[in-house]
Amino acid sequence: MKRLILILFGGLFIFAGNSLAQLKIGFIDSNTIMDNLTDAQDARQKLDGLIQDWQKELSDLQSQWQTKYDDYQKRKLIMTDQTRSDMEAELVKLEQQITDYREKKFGTNGELFQKQDELMKPVQNKVFNAIQDVAKEEDLDFVFDKSGGDAMLLYAKDQYDITTKVMDKLKLK
Repeated sequence: MKRLILILFGGLFIFAGNSLAQLKIGFIDSNTIMDNLTDAQDARQKLDGLIQDWQKELSDLQSQWQTKYDDYQKRKLIMTDQTRSDMEAELVKLEQQITDYREKKFGTNGELFQKQDELMKPVQNKVFNAIQDVAKEEDLDFVFDKSGGDAMLLYAKDQYDITTKVMDKLKLK
């Protein structure tokens, strides 16, 4: 009986090994591709230029605030209550402008992310299309990107998509 079970498991492993051996998997390093792609370098230079401009404007605003604050600190003892209150309100307003500017340019939905999307999306689409073409030419089943800390799936043959089966199992539409 044990011998029959061993033969059965052995046959299963051989069969499974043969079917797994037929899978063709490839990988890329998207960082290397982007570092060598002229379009990506141009987009990065444009983004870097914008970032430098925005950081300079932000630095100028912060310098204005610091100058006004230093002036306020020096003169606050000789100011009238009204003047002191006006200067404090002006400092708070300028501080809010700095915060708003930082959020507008570098925030979650800021111009930086919009520009990144605008400039990098065509480059990423070009790379993704090339990946798909190579995967089809090489008859690859899966293509992964190893550039990040985690491997990311970039391409998979449709025959391996089990989304609808899982949805059916969960009784989803």
